[in-house]
Amino acid sequence: MADADIGVVGLGTMGAMLALNIADNGFRVGVYNRTSSRIKSFMDEAGELSDRVHPGVTLEDFVQTLKSPRNIILMVPAGPIVDAQIAALRPLLDDDDMIIDAGNANFHDTNRRAKAAVDAGHPYLGIGVSGGAEGARFGPSIMGGGPKDCWDRVAHILEAISAKYEGQPCATWMGEGGAGHFVKTVHNGIEYADMQLIAESYGIMRDGLGMSAGDCGTVFERWNAGALQSYLIEISGEVARAFDPDTGNPVLDIILDRAGQKGTGRWTVIESQMLGAPVPVIEAAVGARNISAMRDLRLAGAKLYGAGERRLEADALGVDDLEQALIAGKILCYAQGFDLLGKASGEYGWALPMPEIAEVWRAGCIIRSSMLNDMAAALRDASGRNLAMAPHFKALIAANIYGLRKVSVTAQMAGLPVPALSSALAYFDTLTKTRTSANMLQAQRDYFGAHGFERVDKEGEHHGPWLGQHLR
Repeated sequence: MADADIGVVGLGTMGAMLALNIADNGFRVGVYNRTSSRIKSFMDEAGELSDRVHPGVTLEDFVQTLKSPRNIILMVPAGPIVDAQIAALRPLLDDDDMIIDAGNANFHDTNRRAKAAVDAGHPYLGIGVSGGAEGARFGPSIMGGGPKDCWDRVAHILEAISAKYEGQPCATWMGEGGAGHFVKTVHNGIEYADMQLIAESYGIMRDGLGMSAGDCGTVFERWNAGALQSYLIEISGEVARAFDPDTGNPVLDIILDRAGQKGTGRWTVIESQMLGAPVPVIEAAVGARNISAMRDLRLAGAKLYGAGERRLEADALGVDDLEQALIAGKILCYAQGFDLLGKASGEYGWALPMPEIAEVWRAGCIIRSSMLNDMAAALRDASGRNLAMAPHFKALIAANIYGLRKVSVTAQMAGLPVPALSSALAYFDTLTKTRTSANMLQAQRDYFGAHGFERVDKEGEHHGPWLGQHLR
């Protein structure tokens, strides 16, 4: 029977959880997976929800389970597999049937696919979904991109399955084309940075202060009751207090220090460079993951330079200093992310709803935190203003910047790496300096390339007295 309200293609972890979420919210969902054995195991997992799930053994069978006009969510790996799935589906669909890519797509790919769909007269959406498997099952944050009428067509389903913040759905239309996937990319970039800031604080507690994993967990638990309240601080406390059943040791102590990544943080950095919207804390976080992966080189470096135990002197730092550093660093990181979103909004003609982005991130997603409510209010008051300049966050930074400065300098003097924290401090110091050293850069550029410069006392473009002399 063709009575499913929406379909899901791809029953991996995220696809399966999203399909169950849809069924759990009272909708009928058609499902398909290339490997048919997975369909059977999924139906067993669905349990009492199976009455609302309509499996299709073949792609043709799957399409026939859906009400017309059909709405199909793709939950397959980003990249060429998405293009292949669209190519396989499209001949089986009517012109007004809609494909919705809910994977971690690069927004450039979404723009390309959206244009192809428009040219062919087909509806298409690209939506960012954040929250991991738990979010997909019980309520993710959803960032939609594509024609507004396409979003409106399925908004009732997406809002129903999304996370809720005080009853408000964390699902919003962001703009045309790849806008939703771009917002999700920046979300992930901020996620990289937030995680790195926390990891650096943990590293100082572990190596600089000699604290056990459990003691670090207790500190995170305390921080989670204050200004730093967030999902990432919460889970950091939980993992720090967890024990390995095989060895009885803290789990953190037996995990290899080599971090992985899926690429979205790197995409954020690339786009920031293309748009001229600096995100140095995110850059530092991506770089730190890359260096962590170079473990053999790090071990060789430690041996070559005789790097021993790196402890801080007694009373050099305390956990209260670290809390201040994290508060200031977090605000500065988010300020960079929202500036990047604002720059992209103008560049691509999206008119991104900046306050609503902060609100969508308040629940369901990985970077959800108590600060986002105040960020939404600050952006609603003046959406184009850097968050560090908003009165609420200006007061917070002023109260905590000394902690960031103290932690960054003290840790570096002790040989404890803090790339994200120190990048946040450098960003702040540059942002608040009336005269930077960029005049030297302009002089150098004029000297070797006759690029010209502006003067502080005259209008127009000027050259230095050296012009031509070095060519003689």
